[in-house]
Amino acid sequence: MYWLGIDVGTGGTRALLLDENGNVAAGCTEAHAEMQMQKPLWAEQDPDDWWRATQAAIRGVLREAQVDGASIKGIGFSGQMHGLVMLDAAGTVIRPSLIWCDQRSQSQVDWIHSRIGRERVIQLTANPSITGFTLPKLLWVRDNDPASYDRLHTVLLPKDYVRFKLSGELAQDVSDASGTGVFDVANRNWSRPMLEELGLNPSWFPPVFESSQLCGRITTEAAVATGLHPGTPMVAGAGDQAASAVGNGIVETGIASCTLGTSGVVFAHMDAPAYDPGGRVHTFCHAVPGKWHVMGVTQGAGLSLQWFRNTLAPGESYDSLMTQAAEANLGSNGLFWLPYLMGERTPHLDAAARGGWIGITARHQRRDLIRSIIEGVSFSQKDCLDIIVEIGVELIRVRASGGGAKSLFWRQILADVFARRVSTVASQEGSAYGAGLLAMVGTGGFSSVTEACSACVKDTTMIDPRPRESVSYSRQHEIYRTLYPTLKATFRLL
Repeated sequence: MYWLGIDVGTGGTRALLLDENGNVAAGCTEAHAEMQMQKPLWAEQDPDDWWRATQAAIRGVLREAQVDGASIKGIGFSGQMHGLVMLDAAGTVIRPSLIWCDQRSQSQVDWIHSRIGRERVIQLTANPSITGFTLPKLLWVRDNDPASYDRLHTVLLPKDYVRFKLSGELAQDVSDASGTGVFDVANRNWSRPMLEELGLNPSWFPPVFESSQLCGRITTEAAVATGLHPGTPMVAGAGDQAASAVGNGIVETGIASCTLGTSGVVFAHMDAPAYDPGGRVHTFCHAVPGKWHVMGVTQGAGLSLQWFRNTLAPGESYDSLMTQAAEANLGSNGLFWLPYLMGERTPHLDAAARGGWIGITARHQRRDLIRSIIEGVSFSQKDCLDIIVEIGVELIRVRASGGGAKSLFWRQILADVFARRVSTVASQEGSAYGAGLLAMVGTGGFSSVTEACSACVKDTTMIDPRPRESVSYSRQHEIYRTLYPTLKATFRLL
């Protein structure tokens, strides 16, 4: 028997098969069409392209493992958070999805805070409204595309649209719903006061489930499209960060994760909800029933290095870039990178923030540019870590994952910047792996998420911080922290 984890990411959809011991049996990724960025700060994708990619990924993983759909005992889901999927009464997609990194809705954020009050929004949802969340995107459509808004019947998130196509059932899980901006995180349900005071129809928002709860089965039509077996059960799944945390075993206190993908996320488990009064980090429901998590987000983490490669080093591998960066001095000879290519969340919550190099001189070389990007992203992740500790979360060590964490060089910089041990786990599959574990829990493979992680998630490599380098990076980080406040007014002019 196998379990299937499906992760609807930004760049593609990943399908992963796990055996009864939680080992990865096969994996297949199908790329998405390139995101559309018609204007600065805009980012859209077609939900039906996610469905196309999901069908191809599922068929691909079954083919790779040489198994048929009847061998799959359960299916779990993960996906990019915050994306606005709008369906009409027939279940048809109304317009392209404004995805997580879309930043066009600042005026709607301002309207929400002026109408309800920023502090009250935090009290109702544990977070302030921000441009990344689903709610301001929905209100942007209301204000700028009323014809689409008038057709609205259901609001879904990316992974939940894929599950809808597979099962015909409308549902969301508590972790992903936490990032919509209209969810009562403390009580794990939709916030009636938010919906009522903003004039939103509660029927637009589907029932919510805990991440390992069953909430659908494969339809006959979806079975034909994917090769899966009709009636195969599905669990609700989780947003990509909560699912990745499950895949990395972040289901107890003392361990945080640092996921370096397109965005960068520092994530920590909490037994009870706690939030930052300033709203600099997000407090969401965890994929563990009755638990919560806090996370800080760097919008342009791996995106910064991807931008450099695509724009200034086309054709070069990331390994080559890392080799060059390792040849530069610690601190990049006084050069700093601000990773604000898509605005920023933690700690600034500023959609107008802009990226760039500060301190460049005629003596700087290409290797300094690359190393400064890695250091700048690491400093931004340190900002996230510091706030999480500040609100009372105990953190002893950090587990790193994502594309950036594949680099030993980058992991060592993280350890030095964080001044904490950084480890990796055997499976680097992250979100898709966590989705598979949630499916195992929901169908009886394990009795709980904690048991599944204890059995399947083990540290493999550990890197300790170097004392001298940590002291140097502490000084560098203090300089880095002065740059955004200095430039904030200039960003507004840009």
